Parts: sequence; structure tokens; C-alpha cells
Amino acid sequence: MATSTSTVKTAKRPAARHPRLQSGECIPAYGLADGARSFRYGLRARERVAVDRALEILGRYMRNLGTVFLDPVQLSSYIALQLGGEPREQFAVMYLDSQHRAIAFEILFSGTLTQTSVHPREIAQAALQHQAAAVVLAHNHPSGSLQPSRADEALTQTLKETLALFDVRVLDHVIVGGSETLSMAAAGLL
Repeated sequence: MATSTSTVKTAKRPAARHPRLQSGECIPAYGLADGARSFRYGLRARERVAVDRALEILGRYMRNLGTVFLDPVQLSSYIALQLGGEPREQFAVMYLDSQHRAIAFEILFSGTLTQTSVHPREIAQAALQHQAAAVVLAHNHPSGSLQPSRADEALTQTLKETLALFDVRVLDHVIVGGSETLSMAAAGLL
């Protein structure tokens, strides 16, 4: 994993026990793309810093809300900023505690222009490591289309069933197409 010199935290995933974030702290983000295949690579240094700063501000704002779902627009903006410009499909998870406060955001899988292989076992393991009570799934469509495929719907159902075995709720699956987002929960597809 490439390390980032920006203000967004891009460290490796923490060990099983980690301190909870305090109000005013930004949400840790893991697995962010920063190499030649990332949209960030093509940005000027000043632009990269601006995007990272915007993510930090949104992350801090979401922490201060007390719960991510008080303002789903901010959640969608955060996810769109993380995934919207990526030229390849990325699959990410926002981990939440029992009060639906953000614990961390992590890009777990990276794929091709049109698909990503997602492994439910890895998501369950990461959710348990973060001690998450709930998750928000997210992935991008580099084509810009917000329409979920049958595979997206089937994957969401599989992950919902798998994580339920560990008492982890799937609250939403957000699809990002450029700067636009689609909430599968709001669309009645969850």
C-alpha cells in the first residue's frame, strides 16, 4: 500500500482493539488508492491536498453529528469524494458503532473498469476487527451509471445475510457514479 503525505489517515487497519474516536477527530480511512491508477495521481499537489482536506472536514463533521445517519447527504458526499473519481471499481465499507457513529472507512477491494471481486469473509473479518455493530457498503461505477446490477443486488443480499450471523447490520449500500450517488436503502433495494 502506498503511503500518503496528506492529512487523511491512511494507515494499516488497526489491531482488534482500538480507541474510539472522540468528537472533533476525523474518521480514519484505510486502503485509499494513491498510486498511478488512482484519480488522485493525476491531480496537482494542491488539488490533492484540497480533496484530502475536504474529506477530513466531512469526517470531522460526521463525527460531531454523533451519528452518520442524522445527515445522509454528508455520508453520500464523503463516500462520493472517496470513490467518485476512481478509474477502476473500488469496494469500500464504512464501519459504525452501536449508535451508528463512524469508526472507520476502508477500501477493501479494487477491481477492473467493470467489476470487483468481493469476499464476504474478508468483510466479516474486518467488521469484527473494527468491533462494528453496523456497516454501510459502498462501491463506485467508473462508467458513471448509478443503476445497480443484478450482481450488486445479489452481493448486497449475501453480505447482509453473512454479517447478520455476527450481529452486524447492513444499513445501506451506496453506489457512486462520478459525483452522484444512489442509496440502495432509499431505493428500496436493501
